[in-house]
Amino acid sequence: MAWNEPGGNSNNQDPWGGRKGGDRKGPPDLDEAFRKLQESLGGLFGGGNKRGADSDGSGGGMLLLGVGLLVGAVLWLVSAVYTVDAQEQAVILRLGKYQTTEGNGLHIYFPPFEKKYQENVTRERSYTQQGQMLTQDENIVEVPLTVQYKISNLEDFVLKVANPEISLQQATESALRHVVGSTAMDQVLTEGRVLMASEIKERLQRYLDNYKTGITVTQVNVQSAAAPREVQEAFDDVIRAREDEQREKNQAETYANGVVPEARGQAQRILEDANGYREEVVSRAKGEADRFTKLVTEYRKAPEITRQRLYLDTLQEVFSNTSKVLVTGDKGQNNLLYLPLDKMIEGRGANVSPAVPAANAGSDSGARMPVEAAARDLRSRESR
Repeated sequence: MAWNEPGGNSNNQDPWGGRKGGDRKGPPDLDEAFRKLQESLGGLFGGGNKRGADSDGSGGGMLLLGVGLLVGAVLWLVSAVYTVDAQEQAVILRLGKYQTTEGNGLHIYFPPFEKKYQENVTRERSYTQQGQMLTQDENIVEVPLTVQYKISNLEDFVLKVANPEISLQQATESALRHVVGSTAMDQVLTEGRVLMASEIKERLQRYLDNYKTGITVTQVNVQSAAAPREVQEAFDDVIRAREDEQREKNQAETYANGVVPEARGQAQRILEDANGYREEVVSRAKGEADRFTKLVTEYRKAPEITRQRLYLDTLQEVFSNTSKVLVTGDKGQNNLLYLPLDKMIEGRGANVSPAVPAANAGSDSGARMPVEAAARDLRSRESR
C-alpha cells in the first residue's frame, strides 16, 4: 500500500521516516547524512564510532566501498602500465599536448590525463588502387598499382594529419594521374611502367613530406594497364596495327643492314680501283717521260742508230698486234719448214699485251721473225 492510503501506514510515518505531526516535517538534513558518512569511513579505517547503534548497519557498506576502490585502483594500474615491442613506438599526449615518444620496454602513463598512441613502425603496409585516367595522347586507360609504405615518424603520423592513410591514398591518386597524364599510351602499356613507378614514388613521397604525414613510401608497383572494357576491341586493333608497324620497320631495318654495307663495299672498291688506275697512269706517264728524256740523250750521241732502233721497235709493236705472219727464206734455199702458225698466234696473244712495250716481247719467236725479215729487207735496200 501507499504510505498515505487509509489504513496502510499504522505508524503514521512520512516517506522520510518522520511521524506526522512529529518534530521532522521534511527531508532528512544533509549535514546529518554527511556526518553519518564520515563516521562510517572513520570506523572502516580504524576510527571509533560515535554511535554504537549505527556501526552495525554501515560497516558492511564501507567495506564494500573500500574493496571497490581497491579493485578500481588495480584496474587503473593494469591499464596504465604497457609494454612497447622492439618494432613499435608509443606517443604520449598529456592533456592533448605532445609529451614524449617511448621506445621498446615497460612504461606507464596516467589516464585520463594522458593518452597513448602505439603503432608498429617497422612493418610494411600496402594498399591497391585502380582508376581510369587520360594519357598524354588523350587515350583512356585503367592503371592499377600497389603502394607499400611504413611509418617513419610516429609523432607526425599521430598529430600532423587527422587521417594520414586517407591522405596517402588521395596523394597517390594525384601523383598517378599526373604521371599518366604526361606519358603516351604505348609507354603506359609496355616498357614504360618501370619508369612510371619510379616517377610516381618520387612525386608521392614529396607530397607526403609536404603534408608531414610521417609516412615513407618503400615501393610502388604499376601493374599491367589495359583499356576500358567498352573500347577493348578498338584498342586491340590499335595494338595489332602497332605490332604490324613494328614488324615492317624491323624488316626494313634488316634489309637496310644487308644492302647498305654491300653498297658501301662496292663504293669503296670503286674508289680503290680509281686510285689504282690513277697511280698506274701517273706512274706510266712518269716512266714514259723518263724514257723519252733518256732517249733524247742517246739520240744526240748517235742519231742514225737511234732512229733505226725506233723504226724497228715501232715495226715490232705493230706486227705483234696483227694476226698475219710473214715468212721469208734465204736465197738458194728451197726447203720450207713447217711452222705452227696457230700456236704462234695463240702464244703471241697470250704473252704480248698491247700495254706492254714491243722491246719486252723480243723473246717471242713469232714476233721476232717478221722483225728480222724487215731488218734484212732494210739492209738490202740500203746496200742498193
